[in-house]
Amino acid sequence: MERASQVIGQSGVFLDVLERASRAAALDRPVLVIGERGTGKELVAERLHRLSPRWDQPLVVMNCAALPETLIEAELFGHEAGSFTGATKARAGRFEEADGGTLFLDELGTLSMAAQDRLLRAVEYGEINRIGSSRPIRVDVRIVAATNEHLPDKVEAHEFRADLLDRLSFEVVTLPPLRARKGDILVLADHFGRRMAAELGWGTWPGFGPDAIRTLGGHDWPGNVRELRNVVERATYRWDREEPIDRIEIDPFDSPYRPGAGARTGATPTQPDAVGETARDDAPIVACETGPSDFKSQVARFESDLLSRALAEHRFNQRATALALGLTYDQLRHALRRHELVATG
Repeated sequence: MERASQVIGQSGVFLDVLERASRAAALDRPVLVIGERGTGKELVAERLHRLSPRWDQPLVVMNCAALPETLIEAELFGHEAGSFTGATKARAGRFEEADGGTLFLDELGTLSMAAQDRLLRAVEYGEINRIGSSRPIRVDVRIVAATNEHLPDKVEAHEFRADLLDRLSFEVVTLPPLRARKGDILVLADHFGRRMAAELGWGTWPGFGPDAIRTLGGHDWPGNVRELRNVVERATYRWDREEPIDRIEIDPFDSPYRPGAGARTGATPTQPDAVGETARDDAPIVACETGPSDFKSQVARFESDLLSRALAEHRFNQRATALALGLTYDQLRHALRRHELVATG
């Protein structure tokens, strides 16, 4: 498994976890990596392998939740030809593929009890049996496992073998969620933004504006680093100016047109512009029929009326309105603010 991803962070709690993982890497013992979704469990597993004496041997990954229960044992331990329906030829399992190296078992808590029984024997004795064979195969494999569940609770509920948990938890590395490492949010956001800008062919990286920084710092990030990466990459590719990125959309599903939105709110959705803003209650306001008669006032009134009508005709999509009026987006925004047709705060 080769990756371009990096383990990035500078907060104390995160560095402490990396230090624990780095110290455990040198020992030929199982390690259990615990953490919420998106915290980087697979990256830590790779770090454990790369810093171990097995670094030049295979690192084999298996997501235990990605396969139906009937195939997990065959995937782990292999099978002989004819051992079950569809097994037309013999196949080595993940243990044999990882011989001499590291086997990373992701979503460990989803393993069936039968698979846990066979895994325990493999961990204890270093032997496996392919399905359909009685001949044991010796394997030299280091186990690194990961889960987002509290396995002692599953032991109490008789859903996970206590003896297997004892064998796999020589060292337990628990990754902190992103909300517990606030100091890393902008560090990670800058990394993801720069990487996306390079992918888009930008000559320079403009960074983030104050509004974007406030939004990034104020969110709890339930999806952790994976969610942050998606948010930053989305904001970067949508940005079309050379100034710092200052518009962040946390929820890509947030739309007045999403299914069921009108039924839940009982209101007619407001019309969004092309970059995610919605028309505010205080804009635009069409000028009344009567008003000042001096030249400057009438010109201002005409301009305000023109802007109001153009916005309404284009459903308050400011980019489309600017294009129709022959203005740049920034020129239109300046004119709207001058006539108090959008909120300035």
